[in-house]
Amino acid sequence: MRSSTQTLLPLTNADLSCQRYNIIPTFKSGHEVQTGHDRLAQSILDKSAANKTVMIDGFGGVLWESFRANMEQHFVRSGKKIQWLAIDSCLKGSDEIKEMIAASVNGDDRVFGKKYTGSLADFFDEEKIQQLVPDDSADLCIVYGTGAALVKWQAPLVYLDVPKNEIQYRMRAKSIKNLGSDEELENYQLYKRFYFVDWPVLNKHKEMLLPEIDYIVDEQRVNEITWMKGDEFRNTLDAMYEQPFRARPWFEAGIWGGNWMKQKLEGLPPEEINYAWSFELITPENGVVVEGNHNLLEVSFDFLLFRNNDKLLGKAADRFGHEFPIRFDFLDTYDGGNLSIQCHPRPQYIQEHFGETFTQDETYYILDCEPDADVYLGFQDDINPDEFKQALLDAQNEGIEMPAEKYVRKFKARKHDLFLIPNGTVHASGKNNMVLEISSTPYIFTFKMYDWLRLDLNGNPRPINIDHAFNNLYFDRKGDYVPEKLISKQEVADEWDGGRRISLSTHEEHFYAVDRYEFDREVIITTKGQCQICMLVEGESVEVTAGNFPSVFNYAETFVIPAAVEQYIVRNRGAGKAFLVVAYVKDEYC
Repeated sequence: MRSSTQTLLPLTNADLSCQRYNIIPTFKSGHEVQTGHDRLAQSILDKSAANKTVMIDGFGGVLWESFRANMEQHFVRSGKKIQWLAIDSCLKGSDEIKEMIAASVNGDDRVFGKKYTGSLADFFDEEKIQQLVPDDSADLCIVYGTGAALVKWQAPLVYLDVPKNEIQYRMRAKSIKNLGSDEELENYQLYKRFYFVDWPVLNKHKEMLLPEIDYIVDEQRVNEITWMKGDEFRNTLDAMYEQPFRARPWFEAGIWGGNWMKQKLEGLPPEEINYAWSFELITPENGVVVEGNHNLLEVSFDFLLFRNNDKLLGKAADRFGHEFPIRFDFLDTYDGGNLSIQCHPRPQYIQEHFGETFTQDETYYILDCEPDADVYLGFQDDINPDEFKQALLDAQNEGIEMPAEKYVRKFKARKHDLFLIPNGTVHASGKNNMVLEISSTPYIFTFKMYDWLRLDLNGNPRPINIDHAFNNLYFDRKGDYVPEKLISKQEVADEWDGGRRISLSTHEEHFYAVDRYEFDREVIITTKGQCQICMLVEGESVEVTAGNFPSVFNYAETFVIPAAVEQYIVRNRGAGKAFLVVAYVKDEYC
């Protein structure tokens, strides 16, 4: 049912033991996380005794028939007569849906579409939904499937969530399809449609349902679910705004990937060929793991935005709404290869062509590197755009190697450097870097121009987007402009006994700021009404206390300080000096 070397989330915290980086961070809830289909089925029977109906809805990618079969076993043992009504029977025809979303899917383009702006109801025939009528003779009538709540029964609501990484593992195993599709699509087509069509409408639906959910279910362990009661789940979300927390990271191999994470991060399956990426905090695809009475339940990060974006984002909530503005991720090229020569879209371009509300402005923070590590950034002073484009086309069409340094500048990478990559800037990480990418959140809009004539891990050419790139490149970011404007000036902003705050300048295009706190013992940090995203980039571990809630975070772990936390104390738990990187939205961009 899934294709991945990554292990499933454990059922309980008994298997969680780490002395350093923790690949499965949890948030301890004061409420119970329950286990098993049997318990859920019995609780539903008890709650539905009066009106004998229930709606079981959930995200795309749930293995619905497996879930039904597991629930049915309990209902049979209880001797209850159950009527099952599949909401899928009310979907519009696959061809009609395909025509409806054609503009968003954008034909045969391997990567890019445009976000569908409609709703989940668009995929269903309203007349067919009205024909789903409960059988009065049944002990319980269940409408189930993605979109089940569209029947609008006055009935308890169960919601099944499944993490985005598991959706992709199921996608690669061909165990799931897109919403309303009967086609066997290639992986890239499945993912593109998930990103541009399915996930936008399903997120709107999930947001609408959150206040009404009676049971939240983590369906990723198909035969061993965990679940919480809806009010207790919402109370847990409310508690998360009052203290620091981590999202659950997930890891992917890539053709240029390296070995730093394999060697430094505990718990990663060693049989993976490499680890190119870690989704440390890319909130559209991360989950958060709730721990209750030692059981673990994972839900998507966006529930926090849907529940109360003001408490999470503070001043930035009005501008960003239910989109989390900043992401942290790892790019590991240790013993690997160079990233492609690439750029990202300008703001107007990403809005008009892809439907995003803000663009992919990046920085490279060098967490670690070898002495020979470099970063490609900006153009050479004598860049000739026509000549550069012809060299790219010759590489793409004729397989002729391009001398990248003839056109693109290259700089030595040093630990704790910050390279600035606003939209339209040509760039790439070289090999033997461990990059903490601090960026605005959009994360798939990379226009690759030159990929060193490589194939991907499956032996296929990687997508090259020369035309998109040339519609966005700034050719005046060249020569002296690059070290002056695209390499951060690190200045001491505050100093105290045993510590200091370094302001790492970002580009005027960047809506976020980056600071680094360097201290021997402790530092008190005020959020000033902004959500702060933090990582310990030097040192062993720190204890972070907000109010009465102390938490320990290890080297290279990303954690979030919600805007509702007015200040927090960070205490160094190691022998040497601690370096803490903190990113947040600039006030003037709110």
